[in-house]
Amino acid sequence: MEGRLLIVSEKKTEAKAKKEEGTEKMTDYMVRATAADAQIRAFAVTSRELVEYARSAHNTSPVVTAALGRLMTGAVMMGAMLKGEQDMLTLRVQGAGPVHGLTVTADAGGTVKGYADNPQAMMPPNSLGKLDVGGVIGVGVLTVMKDMGLKEPYASTIELKTGEIGDDLTYYFAASEQVPSSVALGVLMDKNNTVRQAGGFIIQLMPFTADEVIDRLEEKLSSLQPVTAMLEAGNTPEQILELVLGDLGLEITDTMPVRFACNCSKERVEKVLVSLGREDLQEMIAENKEVELHCHFCNRNYIFTVDELKKIEKNAKDKS
Repeated sequence: MEGRLLIVSEKKTEAKAKKEEGTEKMTDYMVRATAADAQIRAFAVTSRELVEYARSAHNTSPVVTAALGRLMTGAVMMGAMLKGEQDMLTLRVQGAGPVHGLTVTADAGGTVKGYADNPQAMMPPNSLGKLDVGGVIGVGVLTVMKDMGLKEPYASTIELKTGEIGDDLTYYFAASEQVPSSVALGVLMDKNNTVRQAGGFIIQLMPFTADEVIDRLEEKLSSLQPVTAMLEAGNTPEQILELVLGDLGLEITDTMPVRFACNCSKERVEKVLVSLGREDLQEMIAENKEVELHCHFCNRNYIFTVDELKKIEKNAKDKS
């Protein structure tokens, strides 16, 4: 394809050179951009590694990997829309399908984590022979929560339109934030059930967008290949946005790495035990057995011995 932005060519050449030299492993990243003299803002991301990390950590079935991967991919881009460094975004999908629910959190720094209520849920392929993400989720709702350091977090709940995640986030932006958007998300699985490709984009119109710009954008979006097809063809996030917005004066404004990261630790889990209160701690100690606590997001287990429980109970007593 000709006419790509110079920044795209430079990034591709640099990444290719480093890969050939073996000095750097290709990592997930996101780009932010504007177009049409800032009448449009856009995000695009490649997320294969973070989705594969989640698949490995949770041993998800292929269809659940696709569902969770799409939600995490959307969330990491939405996290980049947050204003404060400490702000947090949570997306919770609850449906009547066999996966039951998906929970994902993301921040403004490009980190995301998530889990499925039933990670091994299965579903036959849909009528097109594709992974049936909408079917494994089923009829349900999407809840978007933003913790921006206020007394109460912002929360909005909408009915799922298709359960395909991208369509539902598109509807959320229009219904809850009054921002016309196009959200495209995709996860392609390999024959060995690992993640082959994952990524997506979000295109949003500003309130002052001209009708002519909207018409040109709608025409371009209607002719696009699926995200996974563009990724499989070797397109980077910059090149994907170039395919969508190249005729509208695309300007890449920022690039940032993205990754799956969980901030759990034994110290944090210990605080959960302290919050239970001395009475519950004393009951655990009386059973004279180790206590094992589980982090849903990263699937790690934390074990506390009876001696450790006694120390925690003593510290809780001293502070009371």
